Order: sequence, then structure tokens, then C-alpha cells
Amino acid sequence: MSISHNTLANAIRFLSMDTVQKANSGHPGAPMGMADMAEVLWNNFLNHNPNNPHWANRDRFVLSNGHASAMLYSVLHLTGYDLAIDDLKNFRQLHSKTAGHPELGFAGGIETTTGPLGQGLANAVGFALAETMLAAQFNQEKHKIVDHYTYTFLGDGCMMEGISHEVASLAGVWGLNKLIALYDDNNISIDGPVANWFGDDTATRFEAYGWQVIRNVDGHNADDINQAFKTAKASADRPTLIMCKTLIGKGSPNKEGSESTHGSPLGADEIAATRTALKWNYGAFEIPEDIYAAWNAKSAGAAKEDAWNTKFNAYAAAFPVLAAEFKRRMSGDLPADFANIVKNAISACNTKAQTTATRVASQQALDALACHLPEIVGGSADLTPSNNTFFSASKDFDCVTGTGNYVRYGVREFGMSAILNGLALHGGLIPYAGTFLVFSDYARNAIRMSAIMKKRVIYVMTHDSIGLGEDGPTHQPVEHIQSLRLIPNLNVWRPCDAVETMVAWGSSLQSESTPSLLALSRQNLDHQQRNEQQLADISKGGYVLVEAKSEAKFTLIATGSEIALAVAAAKILGDGIRVVSMPCVDLFKAQDKAYQQSVLGNTKALAIEAGVSSGWYEFADAVIGLDRFGESAPAPELFKLFGFTVDNVVAKVKDML
Repeated sequence: MSISHNTLANAIRFLSMDTVQKANSGHPGAPMGMADMAEVLWNNFLNHNPNNPHWANRDRFVLSNGHASAMLYSVLHLTGYDLAIDDLKNFRQLHSKTAGHPELGFAGGIETTTGPLGQGLANAVGFALAETMLAAQFNQEKHKIVDHYTYTFLGDGCMMEGISHEVASLAGVWGLNKLIALYDDNNISIDGPVANWFGDDTATRFEAYGWQVIRNVDGHNADDINQAFKTAKASADRPTLIMCKTLIGKGSPNKEGSESTHGSPLGADEIAATRTALKWNYGAFEIPEDIYAAWNAKSAGAAKEDAWNTKFNAYAAAFPVLAAEFKRRMSGDLPADFANIVKNAISACNTKAQTTATRVASQQALDALACHLPEIVGGSADLTPSNNTFFSASKDFDCVTGTGNYVRYGVREFGMSAILNGLALHGGLIPYAGTFLVFSDYARNAIRMSAIMKKRVIYVMTHDSIGLGEDGPTHQPVEHIQSLRLIPNLNVWRPCDAVETMVAWGSSLQSESTPSLLALSRQNLDHQQRNEQQLADISKGGYVLVEAKSEAKFTLIATGSEIALAVAAAKILGDGIRVVSMPCVDLFKAQDKAYQQSVLGNTKALAIEAGVSSGWYEFADAVIGLDRFGESAPAPELFKLFGFTVDNVVAKVKDML
């Protein structure tokens, strides 16, 4: 006897409410309201394999309203992923697989970390963009090995966040027809009914973006949801938004439709009343075997992956080089000789001894390195000529054919950065993109998510200080470098010349589990001469650039454009002055204490950086910094005004000595 849709959906509802109740913490309302949507998707449409959560051609699912995590955990448990009933009972507890919001890597079937609302939708756009690009690169006539969908659930909060506007607009322009979003349209948020603060005509808004919109779907009617999915999958050139009218806390006799179910357990009495109302005659965390059997997707998932493997084997026989490349890229491995390519590029750059802006040196580094990486995907937030992110092998993304490796995101720094995370999460691609450093404020939360998820994403951020000059304090980053260094697991590079820029790129491309941010100059910077040991030590984040020629008396520490000041001052001050370049403080801190001590020495130290001074007191006794906003004027005048001159450095050192 077949199990009804309502019964299968109720299994999600009761596991979710029991999970939240056991933890005495969490959000039961959205899981209960979206249970019908989830049941139809997982049992009728989603191609996945619980035995192998990393199957390359699986459909991706993103829970953008991540507070509804109990729903996702319940579904993963029911369908056969490695998520036991005890894991549900351990919801929101220390070291649990079932964190308060879905966390990448905690359990199979979790495709991304979704906490801040709206970023899940952006990640989903990145997933769909990756599928489009990889399909164009690898699929051949009669051999379609990249062919999957991206599904996302999102709620009113996701729709309110500005990032949803940014990325939905892009998805429409790009025609990502394999992106299907289900909107849990329940008109409730934490503060209550949303009518007083969210009156958008969401359907018309998405239609204006170029989406197919399926309106007025009963989110609790399986037939309606089924038909909506079929219509969505028939779209040839547009992403789809399915607007599901739902009741938050569906099934709860006294709290259904109320904000009281949003972020608090229902309570034992209400759960009991819900069991009675829905005729669920089982105890807490109890699922009968026939319901488990109806949900279990292991056999079907294995069959789907086996069918794809058969396709892939035929593809490999016909196109062995492409097949090997696909496997390499999806595994995240770089080409076997890439480390040597980086080493040779650094050596050549050092020999060239070029004076240039590091934003220009960044483009040259891409020419030298990224040309060897077909998985590279670049882009910029409408600043390509300023960021120098378009290199010799760049080709604009064509939304019709899916070809190209360079994406023009428009003025959408936050959306762009969260899409980069989706590209990296999908696999097979290494994304980078650029904007001005001052606009890292817009992108910061997505950068933070890159760091939390340990993804290889590279942020190219130019115009790194008051050195950009006349655009004034609104565009002159002051606090940004130090604040970005505070983000754990983010390598922030501020190179002083072309050589350090090449090292920064080489390190960033080889950094598998840490995102990187390159802060680059607008103005030209002098080349600094180095020996082989110094070249090798750059990748450690900090090294002695100029060693004292006699007994060391003083150490100057600097980054970026201020290195030239330190080197010039050292020449004037005489033989006892050391200069330390610290292009990546994060990597320097990761070195052992013996190496750090060998670099910092045992003298008094002065740090020099055209930004806020606070972070430098960890390494220096005094700082020449900038603890105020800048001014609108040519860069040389600003550096003089704020004390970034050789004379001031010399005077400060003499005073300290």
C-alpha cells in the first residue's frame, strides 16, 4: 500500500517540531509550512544519491532561509543520508552535525552554509551559473555529462534583503533556466504579519527581472506543487520562481499562521495537540518502517548515479582528455605542474624588476598563472578597467551559449561575492572578482561566508589607500585592511610590488581551504630587490626585506606602498636598520614562533601603513598610520599631509632611538 503525500510530509513536520522541542531552541514554523514543498521536491524531482552526496551531476538544493534547518535535517535523515535520529536529537548542541543553521561539511547533503538571509539564493545563482559554464565547456553532441538543476527554498526575509534583488536580476539576464526557486510565501516574519513593512509585488518584480513566475500555488497541495515543478522544468531560457502560499506552523491547531511558531519551540502541549489534529499516532522521533521505506532514496539514488556513470564512461571513451580534465577539476586538484609554473613566474617577475601599480601587476600575474587554469572564472563589479581583472585569456560570458570565463556583474558587490561562493561550492571552477577595496563593506558578509566555508575564492580589491587621491574620503579605504584581517581564515594580501603580487596570486590559487583578498594600489610602486631566500619567504606572509649591515638597532615594518618609504628611510638612517615587509599578516601569524622572532628581531620597531594603526601594536612599539578619514587631493599631497614621507619616518625613528 502506497503512503500518502500528507503522511510523508507529516513525517517532516513531526521530526522538525520534535527536533526543535528537544533542543528547546530553533524554528519549527517554517519547516512545518514547507514540508509539503520538500516532500514533492525530494520524492518526485530531486536527482541525488544519499550514498554519495558528492556525485558530480547531482541536483543542488539550497535552503536560503537557513533557520528552517530542522526541515533539511529531517529530509536528509528520512532519505537515507548519514544523519541518524540521534543527530536530530542533538540539534543545536556542541559539535553536532545538526547546527542551528546548515553548515557546509557537517553532514552530507548540505551544499552551502546558509545563515544570513538572501545569501542562499545568491549561492544558488552561483550553482546554476557554474552548471551553465561547465556544460558549455564539457558537454558534446550526444554526450551530456553536466546536466542538473539547482533548487532553492526562500522566505519573506530572503526577499526583503537587498541581495535578493542583485542576484535575481543577474539570474534573469543570464537566463539560468535550470534555477528553480520556491518562495515560502507565508506573509509572516519575526515581528508578525509583514504587510506593514513588506508590500512588494514580488511576482511582478521577478517577471521584470526576466524570470518565469508561477503564481498562486497552494503550498500544501501536492498536485499544485507537482504541476508547478513540471512547468518550471519546461522553461528553456528563464529561471523560475514558484510562489507557494503557505501557513507557517502548518498543522498546529493553536499556533498555525502565527509568528509565535517562527523562532520558538511549540511546547509539549501544542505538539501533543498537533499530533491529535494530524492523526499522527507515534511518539517523539518515532517514524514507522513503512514511512521510512517510502522516503528512502538510496536505491533510486544509486540507480541514477549508475546511469550517469554509464554516460560518463561512454563520454570518456569518446573524449578521454576532456573526461580526465573534468575529473581533475571536480576533485579540486590543480594541474600537476602548477607549483613549478608559479615558482618560475615569481623568478621571472623578480628578474624583470618592474615599477608598476600592483593592480597592473595583478593582471600580469593572471596572464602568467591563470592561463594555465581552464577552471578560472573572473569578473568585476563594473570596474574591469580599474581592477585590471580581464587578462589575456579572458572571454566574456555569453548567456546564450554558456561560453566564456569572465562575468560582468554590474554594480552589485554583495551579490557578486555571494555568487562567487556558489561557483566555488559547485566545484570545477576557481572564481575571482574585483571591486574597490572601500566597497568591501558591501561585500563583507559574503567574504566572511567564504572564510567560514573554507572555499578557494579570490577577491581582487584595488585602490587600496589614500593613494587613490582625488575621489576623496568616501573612496579612500582607511579601516578596511585591518578590519578584514580580523576575519578568521581569510588571507589578506597587501603586496608592495609586482613580485609580491605574483606571490600573492600563486599562494591564493593554491590555497584550497582559505579564501584570499588582494588589496592593490592604484599608483606605481617601486620594485624591491630580493635574493632567492627572500623570494621563498614572501609566501610566509612576512620576511626581512633589508637586513641590517651591522648590529641591528631598529626594525621598520611596512606593507604595500609604504615599503618604499621604509626602504628609503633605512638608507638614510644607516647600517643598523632592518626593513620587514609583511604583505600577509594572516600567513605570518600562522608561522612558528621561531620564524616570527627571526623576522621581527629584538629591536624596537615602527610599523608604517596608510590605514588605521590599531592592529600593528602586536608587532611594533609605534605606528605611522591613519586614524581618521582622508581628503580629496592628489595622492602625493595626501601622503605628505598625513605624514607618510621619508623625512617623517626618519624623524620618528630618531626620536624612538
